[in-house]
Amino acid sequence: MFLFLLIAMVVVVAAVTLAVVGGGGNEILPDAAPEQLVDPLPVSRPVGRADVEALRLPLAPRGYRMADVDDVLDRLGAELAERDARIMELESALAGRQQAGGAPFDRRPESGPGERAGGMFDKRPESEPGEEQQG
Repeated sequence: MFLFLLIAMVVVVAAVTLAVVGGGGNEILPDAAPEQLVDPLPVSRPVGRADVEALRLPLAPRGYRMADVDDVLDRLGAELAERDARIMELESALAGRQQAGGAPFDRRPESGPGERAGGMFDKRPESEPGEEQQG
């Protein structure tokens, strides 16, 4: 029994040695290419909510790669700063237009014939309290 175990152990050690050293020109375990972030954020248009929700960062042995996370956060920060600047520009242009006596900006859609301009959520009363409607 001892002789059988000794022969089995020698065969296993020889097989492992041949597998590690290599049995020809083939590599047994090729080096894996590191997973890199392919920037899925659009370059030709502003980043939208769907783009951020679809974003998947590659994993590293200890979580996410810091460089990839930093790149994405820098891009999102730049997009938000650009939007904030554009909003401020449009608000100042609107305020300048209103101060110059231009037509005030009205967000409500045009009303059809026979409808009140404010619609059902208009807070202006039909008539002042205490006044009688003339009929």
